[in-house]
Amino acid sequence: MKTAILSFRPTLLSVSLAALFSVNHVLAQEIEDTSLEDAPEKIQVMGRRVSETEVAIGTGEVTNTLAVTREALLSAPGGISGLKMLESLPGFNVQTDGALGLYEFGNSVNVRAFNLSQMGFVLNGVPMGRSDAFGGSPIFRYVDNENLASVVASPGAGDVSAPSYSTLGPIASYYSVDPSDEMGGMMSLTVGDDDLQRSFIKLETGDMNGFKAFVSRSKTDSDLWRGPGTIDREHIEAKALYAFSADTKLTFNYVSNDFFDYDSPSASEATFDNDYYYSYLESIPEGCIGAMPQVYDFNQDGTIGDDDFTPVFTGSNCTSYYEDRINVRDDQLYSLQLETYLTDNLLFAGTYYFEDKDGYGVSPDSYTNTLGIYERQAAAGLDVVHPRGVQYGLSSVGGDRKGFVADFTLELENNVIEFGGWREKDTYNRTQQRLNKTGGSADGDVIWDEVAYYRRDYTAVRETTQLYLKDTISLLDDALKLELGIKSLSVDYTLDGYRDYADYEINGEAGYGPQSVGGEFSKHFLPSIGAVYSLNDTDQIFASYSKNYALPNGTDDIYDNALSFEPETPEGEEADNFEMGYRTNQETFNAALALFYTRFDNRLFASNVFNPATQQPESFYINGGASEAYGFELSGVYQPAAFNKQLYLNANISYKDATLVDGFGSNPEGSRLADSPEWLMTAGITYEPTQWLVANMSAKYTGSRFTDYAETYTMDSYTIVSAYLDFGGVNPFGMPENVSLRFNVDNIFDEEVLSFAFVGSAFYRPLNPRNFQASLTVSF
Repeated sequence: MKTAILSFRPTLLSVSLAALFSVNHVLAQEIEDTSLEDAPEKIQVMGRRVSETEVAIGTGEVTNTLAVTREALLSAPGGISGLKMLESLPGFNVQTDGALGLYEFGNSVNVRAFNLSQMGFVLNGVPMGRSDAFGGSPIFRYVDNENLASVVASPGAGDVSAPSYSTLGPIASYYSVDPSDEMGGMMSLTVGDDDLQRSFIKLETGDMNGFKAFVSRSKTDSDLWRGPGTIDREHIEAKALYAFSADTKLTFNYVSNDFFDYDSPSASEATFDNDYYYSYLESIPEGCIGAMPQVYDFNQDGTIGDDDFTPVFTGSNCTSYYEDRINVRDDQLYSLQLETYLTDNLLFAGTYYFEDKDGYGVSPDSYTNTLGIYERQAAAGLDVVHPRGVQYGLSSVGGDRKGFVADFTLELENNVIEFGGWREKDTYNRTQQRLNKTGGSADGDVIWDEVAYYRRDYTAVRETTQLYLKDTISLLDDALKLELGIKSLSVDYTLDGYRDYADYEINGEAGYGPQSVGGEFSKHFLPSIGAVYSLNDTDQIFASYSKNYALPNGTDDIYDNALSFEPETPEGEEADNFEMGYRTNQETFNAALALFYTRFDNRLFASNVFNPATQQPESFYINGGASEAYGFELSGVYQPAAFNKQLYLNANISYKDATLVDGFGSNPEGSRLADSPEWLMTAGITYEPTQWLVANMSAKYTGSRFTDYAETYTMDSYTIVSAYLDFGGVNPFGMPENVSLRFNVDNIFDEEVLSFAFVGSAFYRPLNPRNFQASLTVSF
């Protein structure tokens, strides 16, 4: 670490299951007191790091529904990605890059037969859309863990009422805390290795005649863990609530996320075997700038061009300068929700939201690659300028989403009938072009009026309508709960503009020109059925089935290929999800076991090819027909009576067999799905001998897996161990009770393994090394 105070390496507040059962003593005022004296009189494993049993194992749910609750989130590493909050749940194979997991192109999630793009995410009732880094609304841009009340996830059959056009079953719902009834706030400072510095401040108005609000700001600055470059994130959240009466309230939410970071490269296994910290270059290598060996007719009229126009050439490693590889995002999300009882037994919840998205990414292009494209576009009469050297590869993304979700709940004697709908318009703008830089050098200034070539300039629009109806029936004196549901989903997709090179030119002649393409994707009968039966006060069995339909994976990438004809509308992806299970809640332990089977039809597989211009993989999509997965998920907490409720253990284990039903290309039938380990296991032990100390150690095992569908490339299994110590609360040292101090270490044994893969290729990203953090928190 680079501070004078602490002398340990980059730091991460332990991210694995350590997070599952930790709570910051200072922030305990924001949650219900879980001390033994105030505990409700019910059978439940107790502890300051133990989540409420009903939420943790999904008591009363017809599906395997699990949660990371506020107790866990308050002890999670400050500033971690919203995706990392899922990695401690059974069945979720979450891979992120770096200690905080904030690098947007280093994220992957795999659960059952699904990946990140086939999951649905909801924040305070607002659908988050697709998770694409380009033009999407990934959940990690919109949450700070200090402001979250819970993250509730269903790895298989999500509720029919959840608004999403991307989910094929899995749903993760994120809920923020309400403003406090008391005026006050809190401040937190986290420091760590890689020069990590993060501050968080939150101010609360308290209850003022039914109105209460909070506003928070976090600022995260860190170096990349390998190579030059930094991460810079400023995140603002605000929430205001006004209760008109006990039956009516209005809630406003606002999130702003301003993010900047530098890229780090993926590479082959051999590259990282040779240099685990392989990165982009901090300076431009010698020999990257030099006079061209021959003279070109730059202006196509016999003249050379301006006097300051000095053509240069670049070598093979001259596009590896880190300053030419950046990502910038600036996003805001506004939502307004009204909840009111229209009659004594009819509840209405309406949510309007608006999201504004802006950003761009930069990657360089070599002189030789640019030259050939420039020459064709110049011959076709486009307004392009001869390349000077290394090009500034600009990809801009932007647009907005706006929509409305309406939910009605009718409460009858033995029935709860829910119905409603969702309507959204998502507008996405994208451009790609290559611009000259002064001197043709990668560290030159961008010449904004010198475009060396054009690639894309289009607007894609998704108009979504979803309707649903669900009836929850209570039978056998409420011992049996039966859920019957149905939903309809329709998405109208259009793309207008220049899709790719061939719309600009074809072999030096005029191209197809701007085009308008698209398709309609709909399925109007998507049933679900589920039941949960209470065997007694402590044990339940549950079962469910659902059919799900989603917009094709990578729709923009399918339609932005420039063809002489409109592409055939691909089939929407479909999945059938079956599961059954058992959960129990005993005085010294609780547990949940789920067995599942998933059938996935019309699956579009994301594969990758090597792009010589960027020296990195580039995605494309293949229709691989059907695939299937089956297995089990087991999780629980055990608190041995012999330790007087001072020690408890948590663990989960997941097994799945996920294979291709239909082969495609060189990928035979029966091949395992890529990036899909058979075994995932986590285990943790927590010890809280006094009111002022909590200690935890946890481990996560990820089994071996293939990175492609032909079972050619393999990633080894590995285990990561983490730990934390949390000091605070009532203590004999005279330390103020509103102050807490937490130390975390992630990857204790400094494992060096490849943890992330670009599916379909042999390109990987390595796991970050051992990381330490220290966090000081003060509440007031």
